[in-house]
Amino acid sequence: MLVGLLLWACADDFTEKAATGNIPDQDLQTATGVELKLTAAYSAMDGERVNRQGEGVAAGGDNWWTDVVSDDAHRGSTDGDNTALFQVETLDWQTGNSWFLGRWSALYGGVNRSNAVLALIDQITDQDFTRQAGEAYFLRGYFNFELQKFYGYPSFISVENLVNEEFNQPNPGPIWAEIEADFQAAIERLDDEIIVGRANAWVAKAFLGKAYLYQGKYDEALPLFNDVINNGPYTLNTEFVDNFNAAGENSLESMFAIQFASDDGRSFNGNGAGTLNFPGGGPLGTCCGFYQPTQDLVNAYQTDGSGLPLLDTYAATDVVSDYGINSTFDHDDNEETPEIPTDFTPHTGPLDPRLDYTVSRRGIDYNGFGRNPGKAWIRATFSDISGPYLPKKNVYQADEVGANRGTGGWGSDWSGINYNVMRFADVLLMAAEAAVEQTSPNLPLALQYVNRVRDRAKNMTYVQALDENDDPIPDTDAANYQIELYASFPDQAFARKAIRFERRLEFGMEGHRLFDLRRWGNAMETINTYIENEAEDLDQAGYDSKFNEYQPKHDLFPIPINAIDQSGNVLEQSPLWQ
Repeated sequence: MLVGLLLWACADDFTEKAATGNIPDQDLQTATGVELKLTAAYSAMDGERVNRQGEGVAAGGDNWWTDVVSDDAHRGSTDGDNTALFQVETLDWQTGNSWFLGRWSALYGGVNRSNAVLALIDQITDQDFTRQAGEAYFLRGYFNFELQKFYGYPSFISVENLVNEEFNQPNPGPIWAEIEADFQAAIERLDDEIIVGRANAWVAKAFLGKAYLYQGKYDEALPLFNDVINNGPYTLNTEFVDNFNAAGENSLESMFAIQFASDDGRSFNGNGAGTLNFPGGGPLGTCCGFYQPTQDLVNAYQTDGSGLPLLDTYAATDVVSDYGINSTFDHDDNEETPEIPTDFTPHTGPLDPRLDYTVSRRGIDYNGFGRNPGKAWIRATFSDISGPYLPKKNVYQADEVGANRGTGGWGSDWSGINYNVMRFADVLLMAAEAAVEQTSPNLPLALQYVNRVRDRAKNMTYVQALDENDDPIPDTDAANYQIELYASFPDQAFARKAIRFERRLEFGMEGHRLFDLRRWGNAMETINTYIENEAEDLDQAGYDSKFNEYQPKHDLFPIPINAIDQSGNVLEQSPLWQ
């Protein structure tokens, strides 16, 4: 058999044919070829089909799994399902963990695709590809930004490295200068036009500002944010929930989003990174019940009698949960009337209304599917690290399932709902942070930006209570929602605390929390305190015995040992992990 294969492979007609799916380089040296390669670079944002190694679910751009390290989310599901992610949550990190490798390899796939666009443009001298080059620079900056905030010491791979196949590059330190240069190159080449799914000059400015913010260059960051806010075309959606459903895709709040789509079969254009995160029970009938909000996150949405957050005391009291209570039902023998869960009364104290668009709680409507019955929709046992809550953001709305859900096996979990990498609310709160932290703090400006975000939350439509048929009761809120604007920021310390807290309320369960804590320098204190408090709430889970302490080394993910080995040890492990 081997001889036959060799003889067939040597036939003349075989050697004269291009491999299936391969396009010769000379055929790509056209406008169409540039657009094809640019599309491929954009497509790398979802982490699919980039010759990745490691855990595939870790590769996606929504970064949900990093939240399980923070105080926002539990890994969820049962403790025995996906040991590698269990180790991520419990801070038992090994350099060979497949989740670290999955994101690393996918991001470098994106870097290489961006470089391939720039290399191709260099080969075409008789056409103008200024815009396409700007987008490629932006994308390379984006992928490298992700590498930088994940690992701290990535290698910078240039166009020349790609052309010469010199991928084993050293990593002596952060690559912020290269990231800044790429975003600046994008700004210089892009215009202001909004094209769905693509970067423009406004988006590049916002990301350059974000790069400055992560480095503590607040004086440089604020003018960029102010320009985007005051002169750009973006604004907040009227409805907060429209950032996480199909109806609000590519709105003027969605500055830059991964464009997901679903189809009639297994959709590889859907959100493959979110495949684990739909309820393990309930109306969707999907796998797998991962990514469950923490009690600590839910507690953060408590407000005082004036509608303001409990900045210092939110963890002192718990929002009432049904942890440890099985779902029970009122059986009325009426087939037309749904079974009503009993034996639990939801929290009656004042709450920020964003809570019930972020977290699904027992007794509250679940994205139009009816009231959440509690434990019956949670895959885990009480002895697992999970808790009683489910995620709501970027999960199907009941009236949008058909258009946004693939079919068959894992396909049903590949959501077609876009993921917002950056939305306008993020720019407002980053600008507020920069205004407070710059050399000459501007507290009134910071107050203005924070209150714009809070004003949207105050005036949006709130989640409504349900009647016995699970139909919304008009003009009846599902909980005691109270939210008001800040009257003032009396000093820098208060403003700083308020802004950081607001980011958690606005962006909970969107994959940002861990990176915020790390850049603020308070991840170790915050997460260790959270672990201690959460252990008291999830007392049946043996919480204390399952977790390690957060240490300084956890401020970076380790560079995967597979990458170091494959580089011939040209790559070096980051100092925190040596």
